[in-house]
Amino acid sequence: MSTDIRSTLALRSEIHLTRKLWHMGTGLVGLSVHNQFGLATSQTGMFLLILGIAALLVEFVRLNFSSVNTIVLKFMKPFMRESERNSLSGFPFYALGAAISLLLFEEKVAILSILFLIFADPISSFVGILYGKDKIISNKSVQGCVAGFLVCYILTFGYGSYFYKPGVDLLVFSILAGAIGALSELCSVLFDDNLTIPVLSGLGLTIVNLVIPIF
Repeated sequence: MSTDIRSTLALRSEIHLTRKLWHMGTGLVGLSVHNQFGLATSQTGMFLLILGIAALLVEFVRLNFSSVNTIVLKFMKPFMRESERNSLSGFPFYALGAAISLLLFEEKVAILSILFLIFADPISSFVGILYGKDKIISNKSVQGCVAGFLVCYILTFGYGSYFYKPGVDLLVFSILAGAIGALSELCSVLFDDNLTIPVLSGLGLTIVNLVIPIF
């Protein structure tokens, strides 16, 4: 493996701003396409499912053929971590997490859970790396968890205000949604957060929505 590629791959403990902007940008583009063309959730979900499976196949080839891996690392080095050099990257899980959420949950709930993935994941990581002194479990910190909660709370209150008159119900729903989003991010110690955040958040939001029908 060439030294230049090895030296440019970021560590998980680094801010890696390019990756975070890529993470947010691709998600927003995807949601914009979904809304702009008025696609059904099943259509977008199936497309992302196929994309995720295709990405897994590419990952399989990359990890089993060093020449392919070298090419992928050369072009994707601004967005990949050192830990992904010889293991699965986050992209397949990003597509699969969004796909599962869109296919399983009501559209508004699914989109909100994907917004959690787009914004709460990179922002909580950013805060955790810079200020995460109080560790909860593994590399997760109290500071990063609080940041994730606040992002999910703000997203829910803002998004929910389009469909429901702001009031106590929306406030309570948003607080619970913030907790759900933060907890789903913590669960990434077991599975990739690109998968846990949209799927677990979608499930939690669906349950809360049965009690406090906002969407």
